[in-house]
Amino acid sequence: MEFFTETAIIAGVAIMTGGWVATTWLRIKNGYPLENSWGKAVYPKNDQAVERVKLLTQENAELRAELGSLKDRLGNVERIVTDSGYHLTHEIDRLRDGKEAN
Repeated sequence: MEFFTETAIIAGVAIMTGGWVATTWLRIKNGYPLENSWGKAVYPKNDQAVERVKLLTQENAELRAELGSLKDRLGNVERIVTDSGYHLTHEIDRLRDGKEAN
């Protein structure tokens, strides 16, 4: 009877270990993240992922520089539009267009 219990326990542990190994292998094969003992996702590192992160970081820096440039240009346009001389010129053009219509 003791032999049967010990064998059942050993077989159960072996089956669970085999299932865990198979599940981990399928996750790696299909690109799913692995989990550490705290349940946090752990992604396997490979050269392709590192290269992709490097390219995305470079693209992010370029986009941030472009956004800064666009903010500066927008600030200049806002300054020109809110300038009192622009309003005066706009009013003169509007009055001039009104006289030409008569």
